Amino acid sequence: MDSFSPVPAVDWRRVIVLALPALAQQYLVLFIQHYDQFLAEGFSEAHKAALNTANYIYWLTTCYAIVVSAGATALVGRFFGAGNRKMADHACGQAILLAILLGLGATALVLPFLPELLAPLNLKDGAASIAAEYLAPLVLLLVLQLVETGGIACLIGAGDTRTGLYVLCGVALVNVPVAYALSRDLFGTNLGFVGIAWGTAISHSVGGLIVLTLLVRGRSGLKLTIANLKPDFPLLARLLRVSVPAAIDSMSIALCQLWFLRIVNDLGNAAAAAHGIALRWEAFGYQAGGAFGTASMALVSQNLGAGRPAEAARGGWMMFALACGVMSFMGVMFWLFAWPMCRFYAGSEVVSALGVQALRTVAFAMPALASAIVFTQALRGAGDTRVPVLFSWTGFLVVRIPLAYLLTSRELDLGPFGIVHGYDWGLFGAWIAMLADIWIRGFLFLIRFAGGKWKRIKV
Repeated sequence: MDSFSPVPAVDWRRVIVLALPALAQQYLVLFIQHYDQFLAEGFSEAHKAALNTANYIYWLTTCYAIVVSAGATALVGRFFGAGNRKMADHACGQAILLAILLGLGATALVLPFLPELLAPLNLKDGAASIAAEYLAPLVLLLVLQLVETGGIACLIGAGDTRTGLYVLCGVALVNVPVAYALSRDLFGTNLGFVGIAWGTAISHSVGGLIVLTLLVRGRSGLKLTIANLKPDFPLLARLLRVSVPAAIDSMSIALCQLWFLRIVNDLGNAAAAAHGIALRWEAFGYQAGGAFGTASMALVSQNLGAGRPAEAARGGWMMFALACGVMSFMGVMFWLFAWPMCRFYAGSEVVSALGVQALRTVAFAMPALASAIVFTQALRGAGDTRVPVLFSWTGFLVVRIPLAYLLTSRELDLGPFGIVHGYDWGLFGAWIAMLADIWIRGFLFLIRFAGGKWKRIKV
C-alpha cells in the first residue's frame, strides 16, 4: 500500500493552521457576495429584493454541492488517516465525476423552469422575473462550480485548507473586474443587473478549471487521473451514503429558509430589503462558523481513519471553542454597530431601523450558531449525517416557521381550528423565531457530538 506520513496530533497549532485558511476562504466568498450587493446599489428596490431572493436560491447550489463535498471530505480524510494513497486518489476521482454528472443534470432540469420555481416566493414589483434572469447564468455554468467545490472538499480531506483559499483568491480577482464591466456595460454587452451574475458565474468557472488543473498535476498528496474518473459504483455508493443525508439536511434547511423568506416577503419590500441587509452582516458570523466547521471535518475524518477517536473528538471541541469565541465577539459588534452597518446599505431610515432590530436580535444567537455549524460539519466528517436531519427539521418545522407566522401576523386562520390572534411584530418577530430555532438546534447538535456515537460509524 502506498502510504502517507502519519496524521499529526491534534493541538492548537494544528487547529489554527487548518482553520485560518478556511476562515480566509469563507470571507473571500463573503467579499464576493458583498461586492455583488455593492454593484446592485445603483438599481431599484425590486432589483435588490430580487438579489436577496437569488442569493437564497443560490444557496441551494451550495446545499446541492454537499452531495459531492460531504462524502468527498469524509472518505478522502479516512483514507489519508489510514495511509491509503491509492484509495484517496480514487475517492477524489469519483467525487469529481459525481460533480460533473450532478452539475450537468441540474442545469438541464432547472434552467428551463426558473420563473416557475420562483413564483411561490411572492416577490413583488417584477422582482421574480429579475431574479430568474439573474440566476440563469449561474445555473448555466453550475457544473464548473460543483467541480470547484468537490475538488476543494477532497483537498480538505487531505488536510489542505490553503489551496481552496488560493483558488478563491483567483475567483475574486476575476470576479471584481468582470462583474463591474458587465454590469456597467463597459463593453457594450447591455447586460445591466444580470452582468453581476455573469461575473460570478465566470469567476467560479475559472476556479473550477484551476482546481482541475491542480489535481491533475498532483496536489497535497492527491492526483486526479483518467482511470480514477471511471465509475466505481461501490465507492460512489459509499460517497453517497455520507453525502445524500447531509445534502437532504442542507436542502431541507435551504427550502425552509425559502419558506421563511416568503413570510418575510409578505411583510413588504422594506422588510425584505432590511432582512437581506441584516443577513449580509450576520454572514460574517455564519461564515466564521463555516470555516471552523470545515477544519473540524478534516480533523475528525483523518483521526477516525487513523484509529484515534479521542483525538477526533478533541479536534471537534477545539474548533467549537474557537468558533464560539470568534462568533460571540462578532455578536457584540452586531449589537454595538448595528446602526452604521445597516445604514451603509439601506436607502431609507425605515429600512435601516428594521435592519437594526434584526441584527441586534441575531447577535444573541452566535454561540448557539457556532455549535450548530461546527458540530454539523464535525459529524459529517465522521459520516454521521442521518440523525442531524431530524434536528434541522425540528428547528425549522416545529420552531421557526410556526413561530414566525405567529409573531409576524395579526391573526392566523387555522381552518377547522379557528382563528388565532398573532403578535404583529413584523420583521422583528421573524428574527425572534430565527433566534429560538438556532438555540434549539445548537443544543441538539452539541448533545449529539458529546454523546460520541459518531465515533463508531462506518463509511
